Amino acid sequence: MARVLNDDEIPGDAGVAIEYNIPQTGKRVDFILTGRSADRSPNVIIVELKQWESAQLTEKDGVVITYLGRGLQEVSHPSYQAWSYAALLEGFNEAVHEGGLVLQPCAYLHNYKPDAVIRHDWYAPYIERAPVFLKGESERQKLRDFIKRHVKYGDDADLLYKIENGRIRPSKMLADSLVKMLKGQPEFVLIDDQKVVYETAMAMARRAVSGKKKVLIVEGGPGTGKSVLAINLLAALTKNGQNCRYVSKNAAPRSVYQSKLTGHFRATHISNLFSGSGAFVETEADAFDTLIVDEAHRLNEKSGLYENLGENQIKEILSAAKCAIFFIDEDQRVTLKDIGGTDAIKAWAKASGAEIEVMELASQFRCNGSDGYLAWLDNTLAVRETANPFLEEGAFDFRVFDSPSELHAVIAEKNKLNNKARVVAGYCWDWNSKKNPEAYDVVIPEHGYRKRWNLTRDGSLWIVAPGSIDEVGCIHTCQGLEVDYIGVIVGDDFIVRSGKVVCQPDKRSSADRSIRGWKTLMKSQAVEAQSRLDLIIKNTYRTLMTRGMKGCYIYCTDKETAGFFRSRIVSVQATPAPAESRIPSIEAKQGEHIVLPFKHVDRKHVKPFKNAVPLVDLKLAAGLFSDVQSFDINDAEWIELPDIYRPQPGMFVAQVIGESMSRRIPNGSWCLFRANPQGTRAGKVVVAQHRSISDPDLGGAYTVKVYSSEKERTSDGGWRHVRVELAPDSNDSVFKPIVFGPESADAVQVIAEMIAVLDV
Repeated sequence: MARVLNDDEIPGDAGVAIEYNIPQTGKRVDFILTGRSADRSPNVIIVELKQWESAQLTEKDGVVITYLGRGLQEVSHPSYQAWSYAALLEGFNEAVHEGGLVLQPCAYLHNYKPDAVIRHDWYAPYIERAPVFLKGESERQKLRDFIKRHVKYGDDADLLYKIENGRIRPSKMLADSLVKMLKGQPEFVLIDDQKVVYETAMAMARRAVSGKKKVLIVEGGPGTGKSVLAINLLAALTKNGQNCRYVSKNAAPRSVYQSKLTGHFRATHISNLFSGSGAFVETEADAFDTLIVDEAHRLNEKSGLYENLGENQIKEILSAAKCAIFFIDEDQRVTLKDIGGTDAIKAWAKASGAEIEVMELASQFRCNGSDGYLAWLDNTLAVRETANPFLEEGAFDFRVFDSPSELHAVIAEKNKLNNKARVVAGYCWDWNSKKNPEAYDVVIPEHGYRKRWNLTRDGSLWIVAPGSIDEVGCIHTCQGLEVDYIGVIVGDDFIVRSGKVVCQPDKRSSADRSIRGWKTLMKSQAVEAQSRLDLIIKNTYRTLMTRGMKGCYIYCTDKETAGFFRSRIVSVQATPAPAESRIPSIEAKQGEHIVLPFKHVDRKHVKPFKNAVPLVDLKLAAGLFSDVQSFDINDAEWIELPDIYRPQPGMFVAQVIGESMSRRIPNGSWCLFRANPQGTRAGKVVVAQHRSISDPDLGGAYTVKVYSSEKERTSDGGWRHVRVELAPDSNDSVFKPIVFGPESADAVQVIAEMIAVLDV
């Protein structure tokens, strides 16, 4: 791209973003260029970069075959991928959606020589939306011309700033979009592996009608789009005239979906679209064209109220359908009776003579798109060892509360916005209210907390029933569904001792049917039983803690366990300099011998912001940096930074005194700051100034805190702050956030942002 942009007619002040993370997803745009066209309209060019050298045609819409690390693979056509990323960005970002910004996607395959494949007419609909440029100087020039057509004038990254700070639009919930989807309206853009899985499933379903039985197993973790794909397939195949059904063991998703469709479709039509997994015991062979089995990991062996019907639900589903599509996450098996594993499905499919294909979904849309959170959660719950032992603050809104009452209150406040926040818990409390409606179930006396279990009034619709925010849900009423914020009460069945996870099935309620018969199993198969019980308990909390699209808050009944979760959350800081580059001790002004993480530079050798930065008092920082270029060399001492930091205009070092930020900044630490920070400040440690602040550490109207804010659009098309919070990050609970409302939020001045604590 550097070679492409090496053109005098491409403005040097155009905005550039590399590896830009699309909000609420794990997806990144390779390259973004912003500016204005000849008529001054704002344009955002999205470039999907590929190192491909060849590709092969497929019969699937928007899908090609190319060589990747594991050999030949089916993947999205680059033009489809670029277009889908643009659609995602527009869908999630208010500044793009309503701000008049025009997205211009394209793909650049700089190693790919022109051939008859990549620009084949089969892919024309997507190439028209996102042109593809290939190897060679003439192709490079075409890309330059494309850029110059849309970006004639630079914008000093103004559009990028608007995108970065634009309000994130609420995520679409599958249940809320169901009616439109079943009426044929595209509600979700399928990206990357989702697109390939969808087209593969459609092709297998078509071929199975008149040919060999087909079985597709789709593996994917929480938020990878399994249910979205399942409903998309149900809508598309039904529209194509196939006799198909959505199947799930869990009643909750089916009940929620059916309730959303009521009033839009006839009752008989709705009932014909959805089915429980035990409904095929006596179904004739190949009665259905396609059965779409969601949450297939929850399939049981026997069916019926008394679990005495049929031979095996997997076998019966395979017999009843010409094509069966199983969506599965084996780490969400949460009862001893769950048998829906990939190996089991493959074995039954092979016995039926079916053609079998296994695919994987990796694209992440839950948990704010944080793959790191999911990997951290697996590691922390000891589901599996990953490379993520610590969760970086800001990667996902995860918090540990000291009180279940406080946790519930915060979730209830979140729920006021759109009825998309709930509290759930491990099944460690008896369901007393089932027999006595006046009784309470989840009772934690030391915190004055008492709530009733779900299902009392709302049954399987608990997660969408407005009044259910006052109740506590369980795994059976939320698995397969999602909310914006989930609060999880972790009971004594999951504790941590000396850093090791310990699962205690005996701490679960005796009425818990998910581990029914565990004591008998322990007597006959102690080792295997303990392993299965551990996995069920871990999987239960993994499932509960991944229901939230925006945040997960937890309370642990066991204090050591709460401390363990907290110890696995770290602030983001720069890597300290190696020991050999640290500065030897010097004399402090008071005469005591101390070690500092920098050394002073004689003024005659100072090159401001090139070989040195100033050492200043935080209370003076506001006035010193109003104009970096006119900064007086005599205004401060100048110091040399550790080798890992390169001095830049606006940088300075100051000492932070006090305990209000002790988790991130130990009292007395020397920190590197940048004055007049640009871009988003959300979640960053800042030096803030306001007339009403009286900080005892800094001794004035300045404070060092974690910044967050909420904005709203004004009538003139601009923005204003309606809330600013300056939060402490301390081990001492005496420190409270400083909150400014609409009348004073805009008066908060951010003087500087912290880059790093300088290690001694």
